[in-house]
Amino acid sequence: MKINNYIDHTLLKPSATQKDIKNLCDEAKKHRFYSVCVNSSYVAYAKQLVSKSSVKVCTVVGFPLGACTTETKVAEAKQAVELGADEIDMVMNIGMLKSENFVSVYKDIRDVKLAIGKIPLKVIIEISELSKNEIVKAAQICVDAKADFVKTSTGFSKGGATLTAVKMIKKTIRNQAKIKASGGIKDLETAKKYIDLGADRIGTSSGVHIVSESKSLYQEPAA
Repeated sequence: MKINNYIDHTLLKPSATQKDIKNLCDEAKKHRFYSVCVNSSYVAYAKQLVSKSSVKVCTVVGFPLGACTTETKVAEAKQAVELGADEIDMVMNIGMLKSENFVSVYKDIRDVKLAIGKIPLKVIIEISELSKNEIVKAAQICVDAKADFVKTSTGFSKGGATLTAVKMIKKTIRNQAKIKASGGIKDLETAKKYIDLGADRIGTSSGVHIVSESKSLYQEPAA
């Protein structure tokens, strides 16, 4: 298993500078991570920095609350794609889900997916804010709305990914969508546990540490 192929190398802090983004992209190229995940204001810059590599550019929409209008999310997603984003991670409207306004939640995701077409859409369901039944319902709505991934967390709420939640999501979506585990994944052992449970992508700001552990343990050839 090449752990680097699973990693979305992430920097979403509001204080991130251009220098920070350059460092992120340089690390992603060096370690051949799957993507860098940045705020949309840095999409064009990141795209330029990774243009001669296999690293993709991912960005977030409706982040971190998910509480803006669907029209805002659609516009944000479309502009991000125009700027060079290869993937979109949008935040589900958690308040609407908890209000049991499932049609609104479905349309929110569906409209963003329709707007970006073949661009992969990951939907962040923010598991720390949901009950077990709500996690299952959220995952099912993501599938119904044709999202490509269900993502566990923003990393900006009271908790991140959990093994229990990933098991529940996997059981719900089966092979109809993929899973991105994110939030609090800081070492190789933890990352491997999520991958073994069925996670297809790992969102982390600790990617360099994780691949360093992997090379040390398994003596993987340098990227």
